[in-house]
Formats: sequence, structure tokens, C-alpha cells
Amino acid sequence: MADNPRIEELRRRIQKDPASIAFAQLAEEHRRAGQLEDAVRVCRAGLAQHPAYLSARITLGRALLEMARYDEAASEFEYVLKAAPDNLTAVRELADIEQRRRASAPSPPAAVEAAQPHQAEEAAQPHQAVEDAQPDQVVGELEAWLSVLAEERDSRAPRI
Repeated sequence: MADNPRIEELRRRIQKDPASIAFAQLAEEHRRAGQLEDAVRVCRAGLAQHPAYLSARITLGRALLEMARYDEAASEFEYVLKAAPDNLTAVRELADIEQRRRASAPSPPAAVEAAQPHQAEEAAQPHQAVEDAQPDQVVGELEAWLSVLAEERDSRAPRI
């Protein structure tokens, strides 16, 4: 498969200047092209020289998320939030990870439910109510958190 011209151009830029921050653009192009392992490799190599480059950490987190490597992805987004607490991309991606984890959580085995039908029905009713409330609860928690961040930002803003 021939690489796209943008990837080749960015590779040449990095070869000319290995300390360039163009690695983040190259990694993003790899990610968009579905070359997730390449995106992760390029990000990690570049972040070794530029560990505080938050955009590259977002790209790395997104690539890891697309690979279903949720713990690693969450670590990258959490790093970004520690450095920039109002980074909405990191907040959204962490919420996406939580949603994907819930969606992939195993349900109780059918054999257990069949063996104990009344207990399974009783247990499912409260559990269903919790499941229905969880997305709203997550949204509520995120909104509250964003409100606190906005207040902090406003309190730090220079007064004119």
C-alpha cells in the first residue's frame, strides 16, 4: 500500500529535523489513515523528546482508544487534563472511554438466569434502573465538573 503524500512529506521533515514537533502531525495522519500502530509508535518516539506536547498526547490517546486499549488511552487523556484542566477534548474522550467500558461489560451468564428465573428477574429490575440512569449521571457529573473548571478559569482571569 502506497503511503499518502502528506505522510511522506511529514516523514521527510522529521528526517531533516528529528527534534521537530511535526511528529504529532505525522502521527495524526497515520491515525486518520487507520495506521494505528504507526501512530502510536510515532507519538511515543516524539513524546520522548517533547513530553509536554499535549496535542500529541491527544493523538496518542485517540489511537489507543481506537485500538480498544482503554487504560493506556485514559492515562494519556488524564495527563492532558492535569496539565490543562479545561481541555474539552480530553474530557470528551474520557467520557467515551467510560461509555465503551460500560458497553463492553459482560452481562450475567444465561445459564445462571435460567436456573434461577425469579432471582434473575428481581435482580434485573433494580439493575435496569441503574443502567438507565448512568448516562444521565455521567453527563451530570461532567457538566458539574465543567462548571467548576469554568469558575476556576474565571477566577484566574485578569481583572480589567
